Amino acid sequence: MLASSRTIPEPDPLKGDQTSLETVGVEGVAGENLESNLPSDVDNSSLEEFQNFQSGSIFSTLVLAALAAAITAVFSDFHIASSLLVGGFSGALYLWLLSRSVQKLGKDSQNLAKTQLLVPVVLFLASTKLPFLELFPAIVGFFLYKPAVLLKVFLSD
Repeated sequence: MLASSRTIPEPDPLKGDQTSLETVGVEGVAGENLESNLPSDVDNSSLEEFQNFQSGSIFSTLVLAALAAAITAVFSDFHIASSLLVGGFSGALYLWLLSRSVQKLGKDSQNLAKTQLLVPVVLFLASTKLPFLELFPAIVGFFLYKPAVLLKVFLSD
């Protein structure tokens, strides 16, 4: 609900005052949904800011995962580096699903979807069943989305 410093004068029926659109103004009538009276440029700028942050966070997650996998490939085994890269890609997928769920939060639903929680579960199961994936590097790669988002937040200010 929006708060306004401007008050709406109450009509005085003894003086013959009537409530009209001019008296109500931009704030709306009590009991109406005031969110529809938000300026569209505020909504668009917030949505644009969220989408820029979302794409930047996913991109920084992918870059950090590729950088970590390249460093790991140089100093360690290629097998471990590929597991780290698969974990990084799954972290980016998790972040994309989470941000898509957050974007739908106000419009379509009242709570977050749980589909993004399947990503670490599938990564865990795949790393235990598939011989070319190592569990620990895949989980470390998955959690690379956290420092990537923090890096994006600190560099954007």
